[in-house]
Amino acid sequence: MATPEFVRKTGSVERPVIGIPSQMRSRSGHFFGPSMVAAFIMMLNDGLAILLAFATALVLRAMLYEKVAKFSGIIHGIVGSPLDLLYLAWFILAYVLVARRYGLYSSIPLSTGAHELRLTIQACLNAGLLLCGGLYMTNSLSISRALVLLLIFSTIVALCIRRSIWRLSRYRQFERGLDTRNVVVLGTNHLSLALGEHIARDYRLGYKLRGYVTAPGCSVNHDVPEEEILGGLDRIRQLARLHFIDEIVIAEPCPTEQAIRLVEEARDLDVDIRAISGYYGELTSQSPIEYLGLFPVVSLHRRDPRTIALALKRVVDIVLSMMALTVAFPIMLVLALWIRFESEGPIFFVSERIGRRGRVFPCFKFRTMVKNAEQLKKNLAAQNERDGILFKMVNDPRITRVGRVLRKYSLDELPQFFNVLRGEMSLVGPRPPIASEVEKYELEHFRRLEVLPGLTGLWQVQARGDSSFAKYIALDTAYVENWSFWLDLKILVRTAEVVVRGTGT
Repeated sequence: MATPEFVRKTGSVERPVIGIPSQMRSRSGHFFGPSMVAAFIMMLNDGLAILLAFATALVLRAMLYEKVAKFSGIIHGIVGSPLDLLYLAWFILAYVLVARRYGLYSSIPLSTGAHELRLTIQACLNAGLLLCGGLYMTNSLSISRALVLLLIFSTIVALCIRRSIWRLSRYRQFERGLDTRNVVVLGTNHLSLALGEHIARDYRLGYKLRGYVTAPGCSVNHDVPEEEILGGLDRIRQLARLHFIDEIVIAEPCPTEQAIRLVEEARDLDVDIRAISGYYGELTSQSPIEYLGLFPVVSLHRRDPRTIALALKRVVDIVLSMMALTVAFPIMLVLALWIRFESEGPIFFVSERIGRRGRVFPCFKFRTMVKNAEQLKKNLAAQNERDGILFKMVNDPRITRVGRVLRKYSLDELPQFFNVLRGEMSLVGPRPPIASEVEKYELEHFRRLEVLPGLTGLWQVQARGDSSFAKYIALDTAYVENWSFWLDLKILVRTAEVVVRGTGT
């Protein structure tokens, strides 16, 4: 069940101010931005693949000319000649430069796998020609020509395998609905319908079509079915929040002033904007043509993902979760036996929670309440000590004796480290709500669903005893808007203090 199923209609939004789109401003500040960091990581992976190809070429040469590959001889071939390593570095640099020129390090993946492999082979051959040119210019007769040919061949195989495996793994994730980008099409004409159907039909593009949006000044005749039209452009702020929109594609030309307003709105909403190639030539004269499936598009606005910080966050999640589960396993075993013998019911309580972008996942906890706790909750609704949609009682009669101990020291949440390892949760983030809570959300509350839910967060370390739902939402929203890797570390340290003091509830 996706979050938009819980959505309620909301009111009007503020209109953006006409301004200069980000593409028309100076780009110097983005040279070392996150997009360049992502490209650098891809270059590093290719460099490592070429080093592996070089070692393979040495083995093949030894097998062909010496009939047997001697390990000591291969090691000597790698480190024994600084000149060989110098030419190898030149080959890697030449490949990276050519591949970057071909767009193999673009943040937008190439349209098809065959096209990507063709460009990869072409880049390897061009880099090989540059290597041969360097050998000729320096008159390096000592370098084995057979090794050069084997290096080029091994590099082609290694890079093609690496990119094919990466692409197939992405396809598998897209097929399962993971890491896809939510997109809406601006326009309701025949081209808009064709683009939308193409996106919806081919899961390998990595997009999930959310619907179509109409714009002032566009045609009033709709080729798109009415039930797929989400609304007008004046509701784009609500739509972006409710459907977690990543990208808007302009498939029907509208006035330039309207497009500029949309770009300014997209900057506030952190949404990408692309348009069919040929629209808004005065705004996209410096933008390269990209492909969205079969459709040529150009970028009007693109956000910069926080690649390094997000990668560090995931690494910390995995490492600390594995360490925590290893250390806490004896404790968890004792707690499981205590729960089993203390009251009737299962050891674990599994509830469906709403995660990032409305994805439903099973959230694991140690059971701290009696078996029929959900039925008893209806009778206790009048004694709720929290305002808004949360439920909380200091002396909740449904909580067992072992449950009170578990909650005081937050031990009931130890099984959620498995959720972190599965990628459904993070160590730090807003707490995952249940469907009945999301059903009552206002528009601004959906902001907290834009990130992975966490075991702990700002609310847990700053205002856990505060009964105000507004405070709860405000702290979660502040976390989403001001997130950084260092903020996560500070929250983890504060959480450790809370657990040690036993101030949980």
